[in-house]
Amino acid sequence: MIRPATPADVPAILDMIHELAAYEKAAHEVRATEEDLHAALFGDRPAAFVHIAEQDGEAVGFTLWFLTFSTWRGVHGIYMEDLYVRPQHRGGGHGLALMGELAGICAERGYQRLEWSVLDWNEPSIGFYDKLGALRQDEWLKYRLTDEPLRRLAGRD
Repeated sequence: MIRPATPADVPAILDMIHELAAYEKAAHEVRATEEDLHAALFGDRPAAFVHIAEQDGEAVGFTLWFLTFSTWRGVHGIYMEDLYVRPQHRGGGHGLALMGELAGICAERGYQRLEWSVLDWNEPSIGFYDKLGALRQDEWLKYRLTDEPLRRLAGRD
């Protein structure tokens, strides 16, 4: 079953974020707290959305996403920040169901893009996305500013 997250899901979401970060060899980078997630997902102006894959009343996976906008197409799209299914539940269709939920939201709302990134060494995920017919965007380089370089650029170092 796929459903929108509720405030009661925040602890499970944060646990799965930690599990995902460990899998991606970046556990030391997680700074999010339950309070951060609650504010971002359920505050006055939600910045992101989460859907939960649930089996027998247990959260076994999630996808966290937010809206984008394409200047070329003139409409919104979805950027999937994370898709995670707990290891013992992989292969059961949860990831496909989560992706299908986001594709359904795109179709229902007239969004024309569903985008995400995947680590270049994550062969199981790459294979999964390739089977869906997703197109790799090899011509684009991804950039990120965080921490000190971001503060410096903002003039707040």
